[in-house]
Amino acid sequence: MSEDWPVELRGITESVVTTQGPDGSYNVAALGLSADDPVTATTWGQTRTRRNFERVGEAHVQFTRDPVDFVEAALTVREIEEPILSSADAWARVAVEEIDAGTEDGTEWVEWALEPVESAVERETVTTTNRGYAAVIEATVAASRLGVPAYDDDRLAARLAYFADVIERCGGEREQVAWQRLETAVDLPALDGRFESF
Repeated sequence: MSEDWPVELRGITESVVTTQGPDGSYNVAALGLSADDPVTATTWGQTRTRRNFERVGEAHVQFTRDPVDFVEAALTVREIEEPILSSADAWARVAVEEIDAGTEDGTEWVEWALEPVESAVERETVTTTNRGYAAVIEATVAASRLGVPAYDDDRLAARLAYFADVIERCGGEREQVAWQRLETAVDLPALDGRFESF
């Protein structure tokens, strides 16, 4: 019997996913969820998430408001001992099943159906709208595409410069820490000297 998702999904909802590796630890990664029926997600390339999906057939999808956790999930290799992040407001343990696969611009992709089998809400909160937080998420997506043949690095660098300005003006402490983590993870100063740390 399946569970419901612990949050409302619409369009593409960004999440953090943990998948168990061969050594028993959990790899932390970002995962966009498409609000289809069933909910789907696509992995690109031979990532740890894809390999663990194939090997284990399940994962923990988490919803966090911590921009640092999101940047680390998307742009670094992070392994943890337990599957749930302390910053997760809600999570779902999901069964994953491959439903489609192909190649685009030389990169293999796999589309997965995700079916919740267990879920929980850890904390309820009143959400606020912060442009700095939104800029961190968008900057993370842009940074993850640097060096990918299907995308133009100059355009991505221009986007990142804009997001850096928004984060500096509008973000709080965690957003600024998240930007510094992003900058370190993708070596932004190497991009024509366009970036400066806060």
